[in-house]
Amino acid sequence: MDSFDVVVIGGGPGGYVAAIRCAQLGLKTACADDWRNEDGKPALGGACLNVGCIPSKALLDSSHHYEHLQHQLPAHGITVQGVQLDIGVMQARKQKVVRTLTGGIEALFLKHKITWLRGRGRLLGERQVEVRGHDGATQVVQGKHLIIATGSSPVPLAHAPFDGERIVDSTGALGFSEVPKRLAVIGGGVVGLELGSVWRRLGAEVVVLNRGKTLLSKVDEDLSKEAYRQLSVQGMDIRLGAQLTKLTLNKKQVSLQIHDDQGDEILKVDRVLVATGRAPNTVGLNAEGAGLNLDKRGFIMVDEHCRTQLPGVYAIGDVVRGPMLAHKASEEGVMVAEHIAGQAGHVNYATIPWVIYTWPEIAWVGKTTQQLRDANSDFRSGVFPFMGNGRAHAMGDAGGLVKILSDAKTDRVLGVHIIGPLASELISEAVTVMEFGGAAEDIARTVHAHPTLSEAMHEAALAVAGRALHR
Repeated sequence: MDSFDVVVIGGGPGGYVAAIRCAQLGLKTACADDWRNEDGKPALGGACLNVGCIPSKALLDSSHHYEHLQHQLPAHGITVQGVQLDIGVMQARKQKVVRTLTGGIEALFLKHKITWLRGRGRLLGERQVEVRGHDGATQVVQGKHLIIATGSSPVPLAHAPFDGERIVDSTGALGFSEVPKRLAVIGGGVVGLELGSVWRRLGAEVVVLNRGKTLLSKVDEDLSKEAYRQLSVQGMDIRLGAQLTKLTLNKKQVSLQIHDDQGDEILKVDRVLVATGRAPNTVGLNAEGAGLNLDKRGFIMVDEHCRTQLPGVYAIGDVVRGPMLAHKASEEGVMVAEHIAGQAGHVNYATIPWVIYTWPEIAWVGKTTQQLRDANSDFRSGVFPFMGNGRAHAMGDAGGLVKILSDAKTDRVLGVHIIGPLASELISEAVTVMEFGGAAEDIARTVHAHPTLSEAMHEAALAVAGRALHR
């Protein structure tokens, strides 16, 4: 039986980063992962790199270029005739991006002498892991420490089971070989809005069925309203308070019976994307047999440093509490590796940024207005629209806003919320300021280059004190 200082189960953003950091710290490390791509070849990176974060952003970027070429460039004096769409080429480019990055992880494993165990890991107890390959062959390895990073999977609906063709999860929606004429998206969350945006831009009629009466209810209220407005203007049909009550398949279409405040309606579409959430991948881990504690929803129970109740066994990422975000999983992986090595690893869960890659992009960190109001916190708010930003006008993307919330007494930044062009990049300034316990005035007194989108952050900080210059 091979023995290691650390055995990581799962090679996604949490697992592979944990393995690399362990190896950097001088620990003999192995990582068990059984992911295989469509061609049957094993690949590291988990769902995020193979069928999630990376391929979705590749398609979002391609579809954004296509829509920009058709609808935005004429305003710049650029007119193109005979625009054609080749989904095959677009999908091939997506896969090339995926292969490049997953291949890069494999190269990093070789560089750091990490043993890649190609198979599914299963707990046996006493920190032993059985790894079963696709050919059925098994091996057992021993670890002084174990890190469980098995990720999550899409949750199906009982009355809308996945068939991989007309009723699909996010993986299926990333692999369409043609643009559906009409696509229903069940779930108005991050995945639903991002993939709905991809296929709407490419020509599909997209209907989003959002069970709640507020789109993105956990997002700050000003951003939620603006997102609903802008996505609707773009042509996305967003139905709030809509519930699927029945689904029927026939040879040509999918019929959805929808109930909302207006009553019942039959919606006929070509394909259905079910994007109602994800569940932790703990089934098949033999958690019960190994004595590992799970909560009622199947998440592994851990403390603030991701330690389970089993000595030397840790769990990170989507299988534990907290947001299901790749960067959260990665940082937990680093923290655990450093704890194992005797260092003081740490994750500040209060400053984990969120991003939704629609256009405009939506990004935030910290508390929302609703959360502060519910907690009876005394706070101030500063809002600045991109309509007042020179760079946004020059780009032709002047919709959206930046909102900064700060403590009324100390001025410490409590939350920053952005909807607008490149919000995913702009949010990093807010995260850094909050990590250092900075105040809105710190942002306001920091020189921002002109003309840049980041000036909207500067103006929002000025607006907290009621002294925005361009509004």
